This record gives sequence, structure tokens and C-alpha cells, in this order.
Amino acid sequence: MAALTAAPPSAPAKEVDGQPWSCIEFISDLHLQQSEVATFQAWSHYLRDVQADALFILGDLFEVWVGDDLLDHPAGEFERDCLHLIRQTSRRLPVYWMVGNRDFLFGAKALAASGMQALSDPCVLHTRDGSGLLSHGDELCLADTDYQVFRKQVRSTAWQAAFLAQPLDVRTEMARQLRAQSEARKNLSHTLVDVDLAATLAWLDESQTTWMVHGHTHQPACHDLGQGKQRWVLSDWDGQASPPRLQALRWQAERGFHRIDLHTV
Repeated sequence: MAALTAAPPSAPAKEVDGQPWSCIEFISDLHLQQSEVATFQAWSHYLRDVQADALFILGDLFEVWVGDDLLDHPAGEFERDCLHLIRQTSRRLPVYWMVGNRDFLFGAKALAASGMQALSDPCVLHTRDGSGLLSHGDELCLADTDYQVFRKQVRSTAWQAAFLAQPLDVRTEMARQLRAQSEARKNLSHTLVDVDLAATLAWLDESQTTWMVHGHTHQPACHDLGQGKQRWVLSDWDGQASPPRLQALRWQAERGFHRIDLHTV
């Protein structure tokens, strides 16, 4: 049996030509999991109803992804259903996906099943109103030094090969423990970690773009970075929160960006 790998397609897109589009929507941090029924239902309705010319999912589509072999296991029914819904949407409009910090093991098999097109992080998006930069955002949270050490470890080929060599149930338990440790660390810290301003501006300058859209921090806002540059932060999704956090960011030609609160639509 061939060794399981998490290899995405050989060349995720570094640039996307969106100049033909007049309406684009962005979501991230859905953290889909079987126990979060309200979030899943809201997301599934959104996929069926979205009328944009293209949809971008900028990381953390799933709460955790322990390997593409989950799709061949009875325990993966929920994940299979999610990918089926995305594939149905991808038949109507292009759906782009970027790896996040929770689903970085999402591999080529899962991507093919979903019909999504993979993006590099960061990725330049060209629109008829100018060009911007897309990212999940975690790589820019430089002040979270513990996470950056962890990120470097789990993104290494050696760590992923060793992890994926474990039985599925062992990987699932390991992932549960890692999430529990992460939540415990967040509860001990009273400081919200945000992206680094200097690093963000450096990315924008290097890519010759004027705005960035990202997720990860769960702190939706629009930040004026000066010199005509902006940073748009996506909301996470939680259908059980009060009020529910179910939001998409929409870009429209000649109008720019605005947020869509789906629980009020």
C-alpha cells in the first residue's frame, strides 16, 4: 500500500485573474465539525444560495483534518457530505480554497473530491478595480511565538509523514489533544494576537497590492494601513453564538467591499 501523504496539487495558484468578475465573496474559519449542526446548516444553505461570480475559502474550512483516508472510512461521512456540497457549488461557480492552521493536512484526494481550486498562501487576486492579497493570516501573527514554532514543525514533510503513518484513530486522538492544548493556551492569555503590521505592509509592497483579505484572528474589521492600503479581516463562523457569527465578505465592482450578515438575510 502506498504511503499516505498530504500533498496538494503540485502548483497551487499564486495569482488569480478575477478581472472578468463583478462580484466575489470570501469566507474563512468555518471550523466545520459534525457536532456544530447550526453552523453546518447555515453554511450548506449559503453554498446553495451564493450568487457571486467566485467564492474564496481562506482556510480552516474544517475544525480538523487528519488525512484524506478519512474519506474512505465510515467515520468520514460528515466530511464526505461537506465535500459533496462544495462540489455541487463548484459546478455553478469557481470555488477557491487556501489551507488554514486547522486543515493543513487537506490533500490532493480531498481537493479533487471537492472540486475546489487550490491557492498558495499568500495569493494575489486581480480585480477590475485593482489587485489585492489573500492569506489565511496565521503566518503573519509573529507575536504568537509558540504558535509559529508549532506551525513550522507541523508544516514540515518529516512531521506530516510521521503523523500520517499513524492509524486513523490515533491521529484523531492526537488532533483532539492538540486542540485542547491550543484552547488551554488561549484561555491563559489575555492578549488577542493580531497580524504584524510591518510584515503585512512588506507583503503588500512585495506583491504590489493595496489591500489584503485574511482570516485566522476571528477579529472582523477593516484596518486603514495608510498610503491607500487596507486590511480586511474575515469573521469566523458560529451558528450557535448569540448573535450567530455567519458572515461573508463581498466585493463588488465599483462598490468595493462590504459585509453580509447571513443570519439577518
